[in-house]
Amino acid sequence: MDGFFRRRRLWIGLVLCAAAIVIAVLGSSFATSVYLDQAATRGQTTLRLAVAALRGHMSRYEPLPALIADHDDIRQLAADPHSASLRTAANNYLKEINALLESSDIYVMTADGDTIAASNFDGPLSFVGENFSYRPYFQHAMEGRQGRFFALGTTSLKRGYYFSSPIMADGKIRGVVVFKVDIDAIEASWKGGDNEIIVSDPEGIIFMTGRPEWRYAGLEPLTPERLARTAASRRYADAALRELPVVRGLFQDRHHLMTISGAGARREYLVLAEDMPEAGWTVSVLLNTGSARAQALTSVAAALLLLGLAALGGAIVLQRRARLAERMEMQASAREELERRVEERTGDLALVNRQLELEVAERRATEQQLRKTQSDLVQAGKLAALGQMSAALSHEFNQPLAAVKTYADNAAILIDRERIAEARDNVSRISSLTDRMAAISRHLRNFARKPNQKLGPVPLAEAVADTLEIIGGRLKAADATLNVDLGPVPITVRAGSVRLQQVLVNIISNAADAIEGLPDRSIDLAARKKGGKALITISDHGPGVPDAIAERIFDPFFTTKGVGKGLGLGLSISYNIIKDFGGSLRVGKAAGGGAQFAIELEAVRETVREAAE
Repeated sequence: MDGFFRRRRLWIGLVLCAAAIVIAVLGSSFATSVYLDQAATRGQTTLRLAVAALRGHMSRYEPLPALIADHDDIRQLAADPHSASLRTAANNYLKEINALLESSDIYVMTADGDTIAASNFDGPLSFVGENFSYRPYFQHAMEGRQGRFFALGTTSLKRGYYFSSPIMADGKIRGVVVFKVDIDAIEASWKGGDNEIIVSDPEGIIFMTGRPEWRYAGLEPLTPERLARTAASRRYADAALRELPVVRGLFQDRHHLMTISGAGARREYLVLAEDMPEAGWTVSVLLNTGSARAQALTSVAAALLLLGLAALGGAIVLQRRARLAERMEMQASAREELERRVEERTGDLALVNRQLELEVAERRATEQQLRKTQSDLVQAGKLAALGQMSAALSHEFNQPLAAVKTYADNAAILIDRERIAEARDNVSRISSLTDRMAAISRHLRNFARKPNQKLGPVPLAEAVADTLEIIGGRLKAADATLNVDLGPVPITVRAGSVRLQQVLVNIISNAADAIEGLPDRSIDLAARKKGGKALITISDHGPGVPDAIAERIFDPFFTTKGVGKGLGLGLSISYNIIKDFGGSLRVGKAAGGGAQFAIELEAVRETVREAAE
């Protein structure tokens, strides 16, 4: 028997070793792929935002060169480039336009490439008198096309994106207008981020990056052909170009990796790129793979740890089974011995049997106790959930039930006084409040999901009036005054009538609780229409909401009231109701102290009244 268990333990050990090797080899690759996929998803978002920012920045200035080229002063200057008065007028005009549009520089060139007017004509680095005929944007404009080119200025030594347009006069191209746009602001926004964003030209040279040490470095080998093409256009003036120490790789034929060496360290990046064909750029986002590989390593280590725990558990089980088998063998030997010495060892045999029966009984009792404990835990969970639901219903029904009781008491008195019509009106109000409570119960049921009730135009004045009917008793109990100012023009909002009343009741009730017992027990409800929105504010003169808890005031079961005075559900439910309406609910400080709740809803025209609940 011992040999059998030893062989079994050896077999299980070999299986666990094989599983550990598989997890270490294949699991690491799989986990790394998963975390790289997650990093790639985040990087794609960053890449789309970066490309959109570049395109938006450039599209702002793209049509301007053609508009300036069509200006009468510019066309006259191109026709007569030697006129001093036309040059002065053009210089002043370009300087004014450049300041207005917040561009880098604007200048005008003749057909031979000489600059005759510029927005920086009076600066120390004026372009006037410079010849830029070697620039591709000039050559494209002279061919009648709209030119675009990125380069480092040979005069200003500042990077910029150039837009150019031909100047037409008498049906001929007389010159070129050039617009230079600064991109330093966009590049500055990339510094300090979690990812590295770079922009490279058609030759693979980086000219925009949050890492200054990478600027003017090539991602591709700087062959003589590439250097010659770059030198021909003087794209980077006299800047020193160099190759970035890059080693490219591919992970599982899906993820492009790039290892960059520098400053005595090597760092691996996941590369996501998108071309901007209109500019001839390639925008790339580099994500450090260190985090993904560390997470993958942690996952593999956790898997190996779980495997080790499983192996330990299996070893314990096998050990117990081996001991049980050994014990059974001993019992069998004892029985054989007892058969031979039945007369001498009868007492001992009976004792052993009683011990075995006691152990079995204890195990069965323990098993039954475990099952009972598990059942009790499940039942306790169910009772806790039911307790939360009943507490929420009690909180939301408390105020309408108080109004129902008041109407019922009044109806009894009116009947005694034979004022039947008024009593019937009270009964009607009780019926209406009963319907309202039914709607509130549906709201509590829909607290965690979007309600299916129909939204429509709700006159704010009617909603406030119905709210006052419900909350009147609470205001009297607190000796509070509600000041209502709905403005000179009636306001209609897109909402649900009952749910809007529920929100107003909750907020006004909280305000009444806040000012109860204070010298100033007034509550202000105001509403104004601003554009297509309606803003409703409810202010009190209580202690207000401290900044430390303002962010949690709308959380479920969060309350600042004493024990037994609130469940912390009213504001949370109100927040979700207003959100279902497509509006917003926020808390702040009132002008005179205290708390102010602001509700913003969509204002609509009240044409044909439809049921909103």
